[in-house]
Amino acid sequence: MNSIIKEITPLTPNDCFTIFTRVKKEFNFPLHFHEEFELNLILNAKGAKRIVGDHIETIDEMELVLVGSNLNHAWFTHHCESEEITEVTIQWHHDLFDDKLLRRNQLSIIRQMLERSMKGILFSQETIKTISPRILSLNQKNGFDSVMELISILHDLSTSRNMRTLSDSTFNDFHQPSNSRRIEKSFEYMNNNYNKQISLKDIAKLVNMTEVSFSRFIKKRTGSTYINTLNEIRLGHASRMLIDTTHSVAEVSFNCGFNNISNFNRLFRKKKNCTPKEFRESFSGSRIFI
Repeated sequence: MNSIIKEITPLTPNDCFTIFTRVKKEFNFPLHFHEEFELNLILNAKGAKRIVGDHIETIDEMELVLVGSNLNHAWFTHHCESEEITEVTIQWHHDLFDDKLLRRNQLSIIRQMLERSMKGILFSQETIKTISPRILSLNQKNGFDSVMELISILHDLSTSRNMRTLSDSTFNDFHQPSNSRRIEKSFEYMNNNYNKQISLKDIAKLVNMTEVSFSRFIKKRTGSTYINTLNEIRLGHASRMLIDTTHSVAEVSFNCGFNNISNFNRLFRKKKNCTPKEFRESFSGSRIFI
């Protein structure tokens, strides 16, 4: 069976984090995921390709990406011609920072960033220029000082401007906390029944609201309409199916609740900037047998 590799990182239970610094001519690690959080600084790699979740993009000269726990990711050489790609990877346990600690006022902004990283975060060029010297010198610190510097780096990243979310929230069956049981219940229902016909009337009835009231409610809570939310959930499942199965595009479309393949292709291209076929081909060669 073809599958994305689950990486077993070298972190032991007694470690706080690990940092790898290497200079290389190409990217050669397959698409993978792991429980640990990962902060990746990449320099001199213009033209390389990054995959995070279901997001695919050709990268610039330098970039800094935070990858959440169990989120698929990888970088590929693609059109990069650099002979000296610098990659600094910091990994830490997903439970390194206790949830109660992160909910304190002074650290809650870090918690919000880590939650957002479950979809992958790309930081701005301005942020990279400010933070990269500290990341590059982190391995020169030891013990307690290095842990404090990591926390300081994460805090400064969490307050930085113009960070961009990469993957669709539905790809990892993840969405931002809504603080609303009605929204949670409606998302759960749509995720469990995405392959069926789901009407606005069905969802409204599920949460004991009128159709008009629920339409306004979900728009206010999520910033998206009901039908756009449902389509994003379906596209998230379609992305996973294109990667994990050999079903035809038509079969994927039908199995994810899209009865019109032309509409599926149009929505997919609009959301992913590529066709379902191109999306699947982007993952070819990056999966292994396990």
